[in-house]
Amino acid sequence: MNKRIPVGIIGATGAVGQRFISLLADHPWFEITDLLASSRSAGKRYGDVTNWILADPMPARIADMVVQQADAGEARARVLFSALPASDARSLEPLFASHGHYIFSNASAFRMTEDVPLVITEVNPDHLNMLPIQQRRSGWDGFIVCNANCTTTHLVGALHPLHLAFGIDKVFVATLQAASGAGYPGIPSLDLIDNVVPHSFGEEEKVETEPRKIMGDFVDGRFNFADMTLTAHCHRVAVLDGHTEAVSVALRQKASREDVIEAFRSYRRLPQELGLPSAPDPAVILVDGMHRPQPRLDRMAGQGMATIVGRIRPCNLLDWRFSLLGHNTIRGAAGGSILNAELMAHWGRLD
Repeated sequence: MNKRIPVGIIGATGAVGQRFISLLADHPWFEITDLLASSRSAGKRYGDVTNWILADPMPARIADMVVQQADAGEARARVLFSALPASDARSLEPLFASHGHYIFSNASAFRMTEDVPLVITEVNPDHLNMLPIQQRRSGWDGFIVCNANCTTTHLVGALHPLHLAFGIDKVFVATLQAASGAGYPGIPSLDLIDNVVPHSFGEEEKVETEPRKIMGDFVDGRFNFADMTLTAHCHRVAVLDGHTEAVSVALRQKASREDVIEAFRSYRRLPQELGLPSAPDPAVILVDGMHRPQPRLDRMAGQGMATIVGRIRPCNLLDWRFSLLGHNTIRGAAGGSILNAELMAHWGRLD
């Protein structure tokens, strides 16, 4: 790409906004030109109003940028990454789209809307063909594309190879989700230390419904949900980053353990074939041993963009069970949106 594309971040001062900055600061295709936040931060130097919580230092160029108010008239960049909470996204994202901005959203507000693509780039890039229909219905020159819930992202990352090879009938998943998934400051320490907190706030419903939209078909201008049943038990645990998930699956075709392993090992999709800058290759990484994957050891595999799978073994209730791990704020949040934008840029659809 001859010239980098200007991009902005809405909700730039928050935890996910910071992750967008860390992943975009040296991006070969995109250049950060706009940092947007609430009126409390607008007009001030980013470094002065942001409590930077990432281990990597705040980029000096970003620290000196002036924060703009999250208003559609203020953004110069046409491509915007949304790190907004769902409550704010519901009003602001359509406003920006109506002003011609291309919104790549990490928020949950529009994930299940009938004309909004919910995209994991390896799984359903064809769902982006809904965007002209969305624009026609809404009258927007811009659009909204969503990436999935962080837990859903890595669950689907592991399910999709099996779905392609054998078909999936039923899924049981129990999750152990990192504290950073609750944002900052998140759950109070005295609630989480020496404790496991069962999820509320619709987390289980997201994990049970989003995969069916993502792994479904786009036919005749509509999304047809995948014919599978999922049940989820979600928990928050005292881990900083990295969601662990214990998964059991019932397949539509019989498969040996060797068949299942080969389905994971041979999984290579469009982002890997195109060599998109943020695409992990491989997308699914298998780890050996009955004690892997573990967050401290494996969450940064594939620079935090891969799904890590291990402990593949027979299931007494369904067919096969395994453990998976994925970084929740990299691939499960900002990185997923960035990879979606990279594909659109490759197609020339961000001009």
